[in-house]
Amino acid sequence: MGVATRTNQDNRRIHLVDIENVCGDARPGQSDVRAMQKRYEDLVNPGPDDLVVVACNHGAALEVGLGWPGARLLVRSGINGADQALLGVIEHEGIELRFAGVVIASADGIFTEAASFLAGCGLSVTVVSRERALSRRLRLAVACVCTFTAAEFDQDAA
Repeated sequence: MGVATRTNQDNRRIHLVDIENVCGDARPGQSDVRAMQKRYEDLVNPGPDDLVVVACNHGAALEVGLGWPGARLLVRSGINGADQALLGVIEHEGIELRFAGVVIASADGIFTEAASFLAGCGLSVTVVSRERALSRRLRLAVACVCTFTAAEFDQDAA
């Protein structure tokens, strides 16, 4: 049996966005999601071939889906539902073979092991988070962190 190798040699990235976490709200409104999309794009500049995956609970699905058009929307409710949906992408979709980099938009330490795994596979791993919310473990697990303050987000929403 051969060793699996990455099929995508360019700089295509996958963006895994826990929208509830980065917005700081379990049910962000459409305008909040749009403002976060703009802020996010300013921070990490997604490429035209990048894949953006946004996760939320069922109660936020309509607003999030309408607020971030073009993103793949994952819906999972319950404790850490959005986190679990994004972790499922990492665990079951072979992203380490299909992408050169991953951007995890969340402050949650639950992503620490996954981020370390992806970095160990040779992917460039970046975390995007609200400045004061970022888990110390997650910050230490990745080479690149982009943060924003709540005031910056509020300014974008205005």
